[in-house]
Amino acid sequence: QVQLVESGGGLVQAGESLTLSCTASGRIGSINAMAWYRQAPGKQRELVAVIRSGGDTNYADSVKGRFTISRDNAKNTVYLQMNSLLPEDTAVYYCKVEATRIYLRVYWGQGTQVTVSS
Repeated sequence: QVQLVESGGGLVQAGESLTLSCTASGRIGSINAMAWYRQAPGKQRELVAVIRSGGDTNYADSVKGRFTISRDNAKNTVYLQMNSLLPEDTAVYYCKVEATRIYLRVYWGQGTQVTVSS
């Protein structure tokens, strides 16, 4: 059984930094892409950043220049370095992994709360 474990969320003040991590364990197969999404109260879940197997990345416009996504393939771990945090970054952050084991599968983490105070 595949499990995604997230960590690193918390309460910070505007302008500070946080690093989220998400580690996949179990028979996950070949990981194609790893991504971070977030969902603020009353809003839809949105893509924050994605990193694909070749290393190419994409970011939401709202976080470009402030957030950096990276991955450690040996550890099946994805990171999200968040700098210059803003109150509007407050949300539950979810890790998503797309992997192929016989067929394409999608896994989600349980979410970690990030709260940025002004």
